[in-house]
Order: sequence, then structure tokens, then C-alpha cells
Amino acid sequence: MKIHNAQYKIDDSSILNYYEVGTEKNKLLLLHAQGTNSCSFYSVVTKLAKHYHVYLVDYYGHGKSSHNPEKYNLVSIGNDIMDFIENVIFDSVAVLGHSSGGLIAAYIAAHSPRCSKLILEDPPFFSSWGERRYNTYNYKDLSSVCHNFLLQDVEKDFVYYYFKNQYCWNFFPDESRETVREKLSGFALKYRTKHPDKNLKVLFWPKKFLEGFNGLQYYDPHFGEAFYNDSFNDTVDYNDLLSKIKCKTLFMKAKTTIGENGLLQGALSDEDLQRVNALIENMKIQQFDCGHGIHTEKANQFVEAIISI
Repeated sequence: MKIHNAQYKIDDSSILNYYEVGTEKNKLLLLHAQGTNSCSFYSVVTKLAKHYHVYLVDYYGHGKSSHNPEKYNLVSIGNDIMDFIENVIFDSVAVLGHSSGGLIAAYIAAHSPRCSKLILEDPPFFSSWGERRYNTYNYKDLSSVCHNFLLQDVEKDFVYYYFKNQYCWNFFPDESRETVREKLSGFALKYRTKHPDKNLKVLFWPKKFLEGFNGLQYYDPHFGEAFYNDSFNDTVDYNDLLSKIKCKTLFMKAKTTIGENGLLQGALSDEDLQRVNALIENMKIQQFDCGHGIHTEKANQFVEAIISI
């Protein structure tokens, strides 16, 4: 099944790059997580296209869409994707968002009558907002690495810089951490030098964790800065936003663990989920025994859940 690639220009000349596949009448819009792009869903898109006409959008700062930091906030992205729905999809559409894409999907569901169903794949409601964000894995990891990258001007390759400075090195034993870090970072640098346009591959680095680097070569670290300084959320009140969602909603919840000093290693806590459940009046929760990338770790269950909603 062939995937068609096109671009949609907003009135201010911003570009939303998108892909579409499938012939079914029912429409499904997929919004990826931060740091990746639409390629994140390629492992499930063929199966989904048997049941939906699927649209995959690279939102700003990712993939082939516009890289303009002035647009890196929930309101700007949400409004422009609603413009895309009105002028490209022309129809009611189920909207699915993974992680930060789930924040955008919720904004769309709260404001667009075109959104017929909402599917939330482990989005960071409340945890990435305000002072709560300081004690989350995303803040310690991607957001802080983006911030520090932008403060320096020595290293130009963000993918290599992120690999070398990611938070997960803190989980390695003290006595071997720096040795392993330098050796594997050397592998990363060698691959990036030879293949700057390809997804990162690093010898001995688990494939599961490399999935988080897919599409990172087309990511603007200014987007991570927007989560670092909380400008992504702008003036949004998530209590008000979620209470406006009236369409049928499925919340896919991945495993969450609480690490040292209460560090939230996951998108949101069980308490956050119950808060979301109290605000969205027509929501079903489905738990998954896996990490944050449900659609890659539990692909068949993921597809079955979407089809059944």
C-alpha cells in the first residue's frame, strides 16, 4: 500500500508536511511524539490503513514541517492542524496523539467539531505543565539537553550531542559509566559522520532505545526548549481544556515508575490519569504493560484498541 507525501501551506506560509494512506471512508489522524516524526508510526500504519484512511502529520519543529520557534506552542500548532483538518481532510476524523502529540490531539478535540473520536497514547497531562515538569524524566532528559545544546556553540550535531548527554547514563554503574559513555558515544559520532540523514544506529545500544532517535536528525532543539521553559503550554489551562472534550475518548496508559527523589519515569502518574478521567466525561482507560511507545512495543494490541473504539 503506497504512502502519499504532500505539504499543506498555512496562510502565514508555515508548512505542515503530511502523509496519507488507505482508501477507507473513516478518517484517522496520527500525531507523533516529541523528537521523532510521522515515521514513528510506520510499523502500524499498514494495519491501520486496512480500517481507516490515515493521515500522519509532522507538526512544527519535526520532520519536513516548518522549523519556526514562534510556532512551538500548543495553541499555534493546534490551530494550524485544525486548519489542516478543515482544508485537507474535509471530514470528521478520529485524532490520535502520542506523548506531546496527545496534548495537541486533546486541544483539537476540545475545539474542533470535526474530531469524532480522541485517542490518547500516554500523553503527559499535568506532569509537563508548570513546576511539575521539573521532576519528570523528559525535563531531566530531552528538555534539559536541548537547553544546554542551545547554550553552547562547539557541537553542531544535536543527535550526537543528545546521545552523549542523555539522562539514562545516570543509570549506569559509577565505576564504568564514563568509559562506556565515551566508547558508545564514539560509535554514535562515527555513524552520524557517515550517515547524517539516517536514523541513528549504535553498536551494543538496544534497538528498543534507538527507536527514540528515529527522526531526531530532523528535530529542532528549540522545540525541547519550549518544554524546558514551559512556553509550549503558553496560557493553556488543562483543567479547562480537558473538560471541553465531549467526543468518545480512549486513553492508552503505559507503565509508570517513580525513581529516586520522586522522579517521574513516564508520561504521567496514576493520580494524573484519574484527574484526566474526572475531567473528560466519555473516556475509557486501557492499561498496557510496556514503556512509553505503546505503538512500537505492543503494536497488535495498539491497533486492536483503535479499531474497537
